[in-house]
Amino acid sequence: MRVLLFTYGSRGDVEPMVGLAVRLRALGAEVRVCAPPDFAELLDGAGMPLTPVGWPIRALATGALTGTAPKTLPEIFAELTGMAYESVASAAEGCAVVLATGSIAAVAGAQTAAEKLGVPYTCVGLYPRFLPSPHHPPPVWPGQQLPSGVTDNRTLWKLNAEHMNVLLGEAVNTQRASAGLPPTNNVRDQVVGDRPWLAADPVLGPWPETPELDVVQTGAWIRRDDRPLPADLEAFLAAGEPPVYVGFGSQPMRGTNMAEVSRAVVEAVRAHDRRVLLSRGWADLDLIDDQGDCFAVGEVNQQALFGRVATVVHHGGAGTTTTAALAGAPQVVVPQAGDQPYWAERAADLGIGAAHDGPTPTFESLSAALKTALIPETAAQAKAVAGKVRTDGATVAATLLLDAVSQQRSPESA
Repeated sequence: MRVLLFTYGSRGDVEPMVGLAVRLRALGAEVRVCAPPDFAELLDGAGMPLTPVGWPIRALATGALTGTAPKTLPEIFAELTGMAYESVASAAEGCAVVLATGSIAAVAGAQTAAEKLGVPYTCVGLYPRFLPSPHHPPPVWPGQQLPSGVTDNRTLWKLNAEHMNVLLGEAVNTQRASAGLPPTNNVRDQVVGDRPWLAADPVLGPWPETPELDVVQTGAWIRRDDRPLPADLEAFLAAGEPPVYVGFGSQPMRGTNMAEVSRAVVEAVRAHDRRVLLSRGWADLDLIDDQGDCFAVGEVNQQALFGRVATVVHHGGAGTTTTAALAGAPQVVVPQAGDQPYWAERAADLGIGAAHDGPTPTFESLSAALKTALIPETAAQAKAVAGKVRTDGATVAATLLLDAVSQQRSPESA
């Protein structure tokens, strides 16, 4: 049985698909993965062939695309839709199913290609507010102007669909026409489908049941990481009390003076008499001096690291939030965009950390958030929640997927 997993986004969008791919392969499936070319090394390390999709995501996210790259959001979305269509159209031949997540423009191209090939398709959300529900509002998209005073969630989701049509309708329907498919008048619902999957932990990101949408929540798709920590990092950890980890992953924080942010976070952590562990990431955090209480690292095994730090200060990606929660580490979430404000809110609501006020940490704002995260009550609650977070989401999803495909192929279901 051959399965195609598609994603276009940052590490937080790719890693869950790799986790699922590993479990599917262990259960005997042949897996193909479509993802941005940045992640060739990551997929190679997992033993998965990569079908590259579109531009390098880091260049797109940091504004570093050169040449004839499109400039406006609709132009970028139109190109992504076409790139995704071409990748899936070639990779999904002979596949039993296509699962897709990431940029909605790219997922729209993947859905169109699957429909053209007649391959069953499922949309995957990585956090609940990606999916329409009267119980929560939609995320606000760039360029979207909401009428003042509108608070009804059903109305907001209707406006969300209209905005998606403005951004994507022409591009998607042009692609559908070239594939010989009828147009859609609701891009968002075409992409989401009737039975999307939610790859989020039910404690950290519960789905509010609603009759409008049949959502399958599997739990987060986690891949076990057995890599040892670097020797110099081990030496730093052993040299004193657990440090405060600060890192923003594959979040570039465009338009922000990162030298000022680096200084603010280091000084804020020091003000709490804590050592500092900086993760450089796409935001390019760096040391501000050569004092021995501060250490900088690149990409490391967060599963091994987070249980050994006092607090995790991060951007609020689904993967980092889940990894910190599993480790029982208090969190300070500094949300930038997308799903990150949701995870900041959940960390605060669960009592396992603090939602930072605004996307740019200053000495004052981070000091205030750390005051909440570093108290014993928060640490105790983080450890209590850690025992409730599931680790079998990828196995649940892989089993469900293979069972569903087998039923479609069985004579009894024909």
